[in-house]
Formats: sequence, structure tokens, C-alpha cells
Amino acid sequence: MTVGVGVVGAGFISDTYLENLTAFPDLRVAAVADLDVERASAQAAKYGVPRGGSVADLLASPEVEIVVNLTVPAVHVEVSRAAVEAGKHVWTEKPIGLDRQSVRELLDRARERGVRVAGAPDTVLGAGQQTARRVLEAGRIGTPFAALALFQTPGPESWHPAPEFLYQAGGGPLLDIGPYYLTQLVQVFGSVRKVTGVGGRGRETRVIGAGPRAGTEFPVTVPTTVSALVEFVRGGSAQVVLTFDSALRRTGFVEVTGPLGTAVLPDPNRFDGSTVVHPGGDGESEEVVAVGHKASRGTGVLDLARSIRAGAPERASGELAYHVLDVMVAVEESMARGAGVEVVSRVEVARPLPVEWDPYVRTL
Repeated sequence: MTVGVGVVGAGFISDTYLENLTAFPDLRVAAVADLDVERASAQAAKYGVPRGGSVADLLASPEVEIVVNLTVPAVHVEVSRAAVEAGKHVWTEKPIGLDRQSVRELLDRARERGVRVAGAPDTVLGAGQQTARRVLEAGRIGTPFAALALFQTPGPESWHPAPEFLYQAGGGPLLDIGPYYLTQLVQVFGSVRKVTGVGGRGRETRVIGAGPRAGTEFPVTVPTTVSALVEFVRGGSAQVVLTFDSALRRTGFVEVTGPLGTAVLPDPNRFDGSTVVHPGGDGESEEVVAVGHKASRGTGVLDLARSIRAGAPERASGELAYHVLDVMVAVEESMARGAGVEVVSRVEVARPLPVEWDPYVRTL
């Protein structure tokens, strides 16, 4: 039996989600909702969804089992909590929230209500990262003990028509981009135990460069360059640099080193990409092409739906998203204190996807 889905938030990212969710035969998109009801109706009509309207109507619909929360980060917890109280499962865009307490309360309340909360990024379910995980788990570089991750751009205002939220609380490269890189590193090393962070703002204002509001200046209220030393419970560490201040674009850079070599992993913000293994000594480098499905955003929603029906744990769980948030908040605290901060939460890394997992085959 297919799983009914309702999408809350008809903004920029909803196109990608709706294109994919409406193509997965195990899912049935029943409604789209937004504060702007006309925009919700337009998105629903565009993707052949039966209803577009208010959030209240979507939450009241018995056809909706999973609410896909695509709102801005500042209201992620508020919208997810309303869905939980309505007895719905939740898939939320990243970050899952902005503070530990409200997210912990959300997850605990979901458990009480007998529903699940899962969250982005689901890039870790893509063929690229799943293949990389198999390469590392096969011992190709030995037990990983170090990593370097870099994301450098001038910032998203040159192409995003409404980028202000990316420079306010819940944004910046740490909260906006950090979930991709940190989630990938947790898949490799396991839970984080301590972080030490430094950072700052390159500019106090930015200017929108695209869309109908091009030329509009807006304030920056969060750090736009963040560097963090991340230490893991099982041992090993990673250096992570995230910036919206670099004229030199360098993204998707993740290198993991073990005693037998170094692996260059795929871009953590993509679902595809090869893994390149550089063995120690005189061995030749090898490119391992990604094997697996070709879908993108929305695969986490599908995994959640299939896991609910199977009574199995979902892979991009709320607990994983909470741990990554805990790490990011700890980095912010470290920057403010000028000292390292211990990370208290722990998470179990979920089982990998089967190679034959296919979003476009009906299984329910």
C-alpha cells in the first residue's frame, strides 16, 4: 500500500522534491501547503498533486502519513511539532532545528505519539556515498584516522533569489552546508566527541544578485567562515572548513586517510560521484564508479516510508540529524568561548542500502 505524503513549503527547493516524490511509485503526494495558499495551489497543479492549500488542511488530511517539511530553518521545529501532534510522521529539511532543547523535545514527543521524525541530508543514501562507504568498510585504506573537508564559495546570493535566510540564524555555511559534510563524516567515523571551532564574518552586508529583487542589500548576522577540528569517539579527527567568503570556489572536497592509503570521497552535497582510492607506496590510484540508484532529493522520504511499512529503522533518522545539530551548536559555542566543547549525544550509524535498492520500483 502506497504511503501518502504532504509537502509543507512551496518555495525554491520544493520543485526538486515534488519532481522526485511524484515519480516514486511507493509514494503518493496528496497535498502541498504553504502560508501563501496560491503558491501552494500552483505547485500542486504543476506536479499533478490533488490539493494545494493551507498547512492546517494538510495536517487534517487522513491521506497524509508523512509530512515533508521544506520550510525555512527558523520554523523547522514548529512545523515538525505540529505534524507530530497531528499524528503524522515527519521528514524535515536540514537543519532539523536551531537548538538542542527544542529538537530533543520534538524527538521525545514523536516517540510518545508513536510517529517518526527523519531528516536531511539524504545525500548519504545516494549511490556515490553508499559506494564510498562500501569501499571504506572493505578496508581499502585500513581504519580511517584523519579527514579533510573543504567547502569554499563566494556565497549563494549570486544565484539564489531570496538568500537572506542563509545569512541569518539557522544559516551560514555551518548550519546550511555543514549538515552534508558532518553527516558524511559521521558515516565514516561514527559519533563526534569534541569540537574546536573558529570563525567570523567577511562582510556585514550582502547584495542579492539574481531574480526580481536583484540589487537589494541585506544584513549578515552569522559567521560566514567557520573552521572546526572534529574529534571522534572511536578515534581519529577531521579538519572542516566551510566558507561563503572565498573567491576561489572549491566544493565537495573530502579526503579520508587510513594506514593503507587515502580515499577521495564524492561531494557530500550530491547523490552521485566516484570514489578515488590512492594506496600507499607505489600502488596505482583507482577510481571506483558509483553503483546504485540514480535518484536524488526525496530518497530519504522514500526510505522512511518503506521503513515504516517494514517496521525497520529509517536510515536518515532524527537522532542522526540531532547529533549533527549537536555538533554544529558545539562548534558555535566553541567559537564564542575560544575553547573546545564536548559533544554529549551519540548515534548509531544505520545499515547501508542494498545495492539493488531502487526508488522507481514499487515495493509496497
